[in-house]
Amino acid sequence: MSADRPTMPPVRLPSDAELARDALSAPLLARAAKLARWAGEEGIPVGVGGELLAEQLREATELLGLAGDEDGDAYAMDAWQHALDTGLVDFEEHEEEGDEDAEAGEDEPRGTAVAGEELATLTSGSPADILDLWLAGFESVLADAAAPDLGEIADRIAEGEDLDLDSLDWDPEGEADFLDGVLGNLYLLTALEQSDAEHPVPLPALAASMIVPEDMDEPTDDILEEVSDAMMRLDDQFRLLAPTGIIAYRPVDESLIEEVDGEGHVRESVDGVVSDSPEEEDVSRYGMVSLTPLGLLAVRERMQEAGVEAPAVGDLADKGADALLAALPGHPGTAARAEAELRLARRKPAEAAA
Repeated sequence: MSADRPTMPPVRLPSDAELARDALSAPLLARAAKLARWAGEEGIPVGVGGELLAEQLREATELLGLAGDEDGDAYAMDAWQHALDTGLVDFEEHEEEGDEDAEAGEDEPRGTAVAGEELATLTSGSPADILDLWLAGFESVLADAAAPDLGEIADRIAEGEDLDLDSLDWDPEGEADFLDGVLGNLYLLTALEQSDAEHPVPLPALAASMIVPEDMDEPTDDILEEVSDAMMRLDDQFRLLAPTGIIAYRPVDESLIEEVDGEGHVRESVDGVVSDSPEEEDVSRYGMVSLTPLGLLAVRERMQEAGVEAPAVGDLADKGADALLAALPGHPGTAARAEAELRLARRKPAEAAA
């Protein structure tokens, strides 16, 4: 292990088969697969860029059992876009035939969408193949989560406003780094056995971990305002990420959010819930989040690509006893026991000591 590489505690991951089952049951991928089968080999007419036409959107929403949900259409559109992004659905644009097609309305067919080749991966692919497809889809959603609200931008353009990109106050790299940092903190808390499905992290505490300086005893009002703003960003982002299966998320209570100048803000000060010993009932209303096993897999992959040493329990099973004994003191309790048990299970007693 290189001394100059950042190192994370080891995490215990389920088998690829278990993770693949989790991926297939994740709401976003499950809905996308259902819509891909609905499109079928014959295909359905779609609009510009493969977007569902109004009639198809109604059918898709009903097919997914979301017709009674006020956000049903939005969930159906997200699932359809996910199918396009992951190759579960392929889109072929019609060749334009004169000015009539060029001037066609927004809700006019512009192409055909059919079930893509990747759909077969979900039924006949190996667990590793399924996880690769899921990870590709997750990366697409993660990029969307770090992007600005394009719907708001489109509305401003439609209203005839001159769009000044500098006025958007959006730093793409900074937003992506912030979200990566938040997920990294969740990963660390999970690896250190301080968070799991039964012990989610309060959203204010997670936001504060990215904002409040370590040497600050009492957050200032300005810092608390930054934490509140970060919470609202994370609430939006986590609502988008949760259907991928990467996190289990309880959103911020809507009654705590007020709109100021078109943006959501927490009505009350977060001072009390950022403290070291907040009241549990109050904290839960401000949002709770934990990484799932799929989340551990995804964040670990991103860390390793970034050059971070992110081991998994079992990595030392084939190493010598000296390597195991040197590493175990840095393992959290459960991970240390699991690592030792894995080594013993694969060897005879005399071999395990070698």
